[in-house]
Amino acid sequence: MTKLTWGMIGGGEGSQIGPAHRLGAGLDGEFSFMAGALDHRPDAGRAYGRALGLDVDRSYGDWREMLDGERTRDDRVDLVTVATPNATHFEITKAFLEGGFHVLCEKPMTMTVAEGEEIVNISKETGKICAVNYGYSGYSLVRHMKAMVARGDIGKIRVVVAEFAHGHHADAADADNPRVRWRYDPAQAGVSAQFADCGIHAMHMASFVTGQEVERLSADTISAIGSRVLEDDAMVNFRMSGGAAGRLWTSSVAIGRQHGLTLQVFGETGGLRWAQEQPNQLYYMPLGQRLQVIERGEAGLSPEADRASRVTIGHSEGMPLAFANIYKDLAEAIQARKEGRTMDPAANLYPRAEDGLRSMAAVFAVAESGKAEGKWVDARPPMFR
Repeated sequence: MTKLTWGMIGGGEGSQIGPAHRLGAGLDGEFSFMAGALDHRPDAGRAYGRALGLDVDRSYGDWREMLDGERTRDDRVDLVTVATPNATHFEITKAFLEGGFHVLCEKPMTMTVAEGEEIVNISKETGKICAVNYGYSGYSLVRHMKAMVARGDIGKIRVVVAEFAHGHHADAADADNPRVRWRYDPAQAGVSAQFADCGIHAMHMASFVTGQEVERLSADTISAIGSRVLEDDAMVNFRMSGGAAGRLWTSSVAIGRQHGLTLQVFGETGGLRWAQEQPNQLYYMPLGQRLQVIERGEAGLSPEADRASRVTIGHSEGMPLAFANIYKDLAEAIQARKEGRTMDPAANLYPRAEDGLRSMAAVFAVAESGKAEGKWVDARPPMFR
């Protein structure tokens, strides 16, 4: 099997997300890092690319130069990751899809619902994969959780409770810090801050695990720090396509919370609970029985969980390895297309452009409902209604 090649836009020196992508893409040896436009400053981007081992002619000054350079090569990269500021995702993703590249885009995929629908359509028309980095869905026990729900281990789902709450923006004195301020500025962040940044991860996780889509929602949003235009805390109630009721809390002012991504799923015959800060354990309570602790890496897990686990039981696997599972899925999807075969179903779990579109529709629905004091609104994008 020929090794696939990979390129990255954004994620330069000092980036929060860049190292996680480079670790994830390279972990299983299925991708070689061959091209990049890593910084909005052309000289800095070229220099950092060379420092990471890129050839001079494939360490580009900006994404347009990379697009022009790669699409004329016989050895063009197989996959491009877009890890630039949010407002640029749509333009870059669209250009590379239309240029014939598979794309993995950081979330949010776009800034508007209309842009999201356009990306979904372009991906279909070009036949190119557009994946979205909801990387937490790559955790082994999240995938096992999904498999347990799908095979009916806890019966029909009644209630889903999702949280993504931290306290890292709780200091009002930090309001003018440029690394914080832009997140609550509509001119830079769009219609939502905390929900668009973190809440959509929790909502995607709820849909990923249950196999149900969010259809309508009611949101209570606040700006706990008064100088902020956009919300820093939100409580969202939602209803799903299979009849489940959902509760979601997301916050950036929850002092004492560090990361705070958790998911609980309650069915007719059992319940499940998983927390990202303790990712090696999945708590399973069958109706009328004792609590069971499922350990990552133990015998008898689902094929989806086994494929997403690399180190022996008792050792932690963290976020870069979860990202690696998204890249591993994409490698299998791309290789299957090249070889004209059906991909491994246990790998067919990477988040799609459709997931990015649904998330953006939910962002606008939360903003609308929050302004209307919790009015229930349709959370589906128009093309899926």
